[in-house]
Amino acid sequence: MEKIPIILDGDPGHDDAIAWVFAKADPRFDIKAVVSVAGNQTNEKTTRNTRAICALLGIDAPVARGAVRPITADPVTAGNWHGDSGLDGPKMPEPDQELSPLAAVDLMAKVIEESDKPVTIIATGPLTNVAELMIVHPEVKNNIGCISIMGGGLTHGNWCPAAEFNIFEDPEAAHLVFHAGIPMMMCGLDVTEKAIVLPSDIDRIRSVGNQVAEVVAGWVEFFIRYPMEIGYAGAPVHDPCAVLMLTHPEIFETKDLYVDIELEGEYTRGATVADFNGRPENKPNVKCALAIDRDKYIDLLVEALHAYDGREVKIR
Repeated sequence: MEKIPIILDGDPGHDDAIAWVFAKADPRFDIKAVVSVAGNQTNEKTTRNTRAICALLGIDAPVARGAVRPITADPVTAGNWHGDSGLDGPKMPEPDQELSPLAAVDLMAKVIEESDKPVTIIATGPLTNVAELMIVHPEVKNNIGCISIMGGGLTHGNWCPAAEFNIFEDPEAAHLVFHAGIPMMMCGLDVTEKAIVLPSDIDRIRSVGNQVAEVVAGWVEFFIRYPMEIGYAGAPVHDPCAVLMLTHPEIFETKDLYVDIELEGEYTRGATVADFNGRPENKPNVKCALAIDRDKYIDLLVEALHAYDGREVKIR
């Protein structure tokens, strides 16, 4: 099987962690590196979570610490969603590998430069690392096949009325990446808030019966609390959509659109603004997901969890 080389870039985060469950389970992917970024929690915490998730799933790839803050903005965190650790809930294994001596952007550049085929970046946090990669190593752009992100929202936000958290965290980084001329896929709130894991799905996840499934059920049990308090039907497990857009595009409805990032607005900073009218000067730069088959999404999660049958690690 011809494998796709990928870099996982995230700020785990319960939904980042579940996205990586999907990525590791898919035999079509060759995970070349995993990098952390500040976002859902501080970089120190997201880096530890990154290493613990790799230990749980058996991701044997270099792990590097990425950006500790946005390019220009003040950092914010999402402890109300993800808890003090950024991955509150079930206990996790101790990290079992050392961090790469390379910074995230240098590890990413090394992987891309050395790859004999284009590398796909799956970014499920703020786009700070990817933007800094473009700035520091512009020579690698031609060997990036695609950037698939969870971020933005074409009609609304979730951190403020107009902006989704990952883009709001670092709009300048997002602006640079959206204008980098690299093929992009965007899973924004338009689709990810339809990727709901309902309370009734938790028992089905747990019934897979392996250690990873038990941990994922625990993640959902924690992550579902706050969104249900504010009116969601369950947990919008956003980030796996950025993986599934690559592996199972048939479960999505998509539209190619020109999307830009608002940087100046008093009420709209961080908004992802799309041209739905298709003006001639605005050539589409992003394949945007608009809808998802939710039932199939859950089926695919259960299927992915079975890839971990027989795997067990020591959990503290």
